[in-house]
Amino acid sequence: MFTTVGFLHIKIVAQLGTNSVAAVTTGHRVFFFVQAILMGVSVAATALIARAWGARQVAQAEMVAWTSVCLAVALAAVLSLPVVIAPRAIASMFGLDEESTTQAAVFIFWLGVFNVFTAVSAMLSTALRAIGDVITPLWFLFCSSAVNVLCGYMLAFGVGPLPQLGVKGVALGGSLGASLVTVAFALNWWRGGFQLKPLKRPTIDPLVARRIIHIGAPAVIEQGIVQLAFLAFFVIVARYGTEAYAAYGIGASLVAFPIVIGFGFGIATATLVGQQIGSGSPELAVQAAQRSTRMAIAAMLALSVLLVWWAEPLARFMIDDPDVIRLTVVFIYVIALAQPLMAVEFTLGGALRGAGDTRSPLMATFCGIILGRLLPSLTCLWLGLSVYWLFAVMLLDYTIKAALLYHRFRSRAWLEMHVDIGELLPAGPVDSDKNNT
Repeated sequence: MFTTVGFLHIKIVAQLGTNSVAAVTTGHRVFFFVQAILMGVSVAATALIARAWGARQVAQAEMVAWTSVCLAVALAAVLSLPVVIAPRAIASMFGLDEESTTQAAVFIFWLGVFNVFTAVSAMLSTALRAIGDVITPLWFLFCSSAVNVLCGYMLAFGVGPLPQLGVKGVALGGSLGASLVTVAFALNWWRGGFQLKPLKRPTIDPLVARRIIHIGAPAVIEQGIVQLAFLAFFVIVARYGTEAYAAYGIGASLVAFPIVIGFGFGIATATLVGQQIGSGSPELAVQAAQRSTRMAIAAMLALSVLLVWWAEPLARFMIDDPDVIRLTVVFIYVIALAQPLMAVEFTLGGALRGAGDTRSPLMATFCGIILGRLLPSLTCLWLGLSVYWLFAVMLLDYTIKAALLYHRFRSRAWLEMHVDIGELLPAGPVDSDKNNT
């Protein structure tokens, strides 16, 4: 659902021209940077909540969930400040033409205004998935996605009495609609509608916060490195022209569908590994990670084959610029080759994070993104190589990350990571009604 929103945003503005596609691509990339930093909190929350739930310590799980939401809101507010205050300066870093930069700045601004709501939705969804409830977040995300796209389309083209706002309308309408659904999501949680209950107090537990920060800090740094590198890579792609930049954005929105499957398997792996380790079954944690990796590879490859088969029709569906279509098709071919490597990255990285080992994925990401993507892409730009070589260097990035994560997973040292959830709160009676996982 989340991927479909980005896909349809680009499809909507594609009718407005290549510049609008470039603007939305830029806005989404900046938005992902802000959201990815919050993933550090969600990684720590998943590890702690899953272990507490697996150990049948419901009070600890609820304490971590409450603290995580509060930290995420505070962090989202801080990260949104530069986006809201200086969107034009941020958009200008990509080196786009004047029209694309202006539209991107507007898009970035309105996404930033509603960023706190996105953080609340993401953290509540993380907490529920960590206890095994994946259906509730799915339903809310379905509603959020539908309202987002509908409101974005209506304001983009001025349906009925609404003004025609173009790119601004997609960001404003989509964000406003999704935020209203998030409010309903949060109210349902506040009224005790989920298995995890809110603590309903204005403060957070300092010990829990420190533990979340301790585990989440490497993941925050990892995502910061990843997203800064992606921003830098986008800037490099922009040097090859608006067509190449738009093709990258369209291609990324298309291949996001198999990629998000791997992301889903990564979430499932982190949850299962955390719960099995919490219940004292490390071998079952290993088996869960191995099975998840095999399933992710199969699923991502299957969908990638379909994308390759329909690459050109899909590119033509998105935009009618022949140069953009040609480059988009090449991009899809390259990323399709990387799907097995990405499946390994998502699942084994999820397994390590679920066990509380957030430093190993950080090192793998740093080596892959710097040595496998940025330095080679800068070399391509310096040597004047075509954009096809720029797309190809992404394979080296994913190869390095998959190899390092596989090596760490095979060592089994991650099974010995010490994540002490028992000290969060005094041990209390188990509420069996809340453990129907």
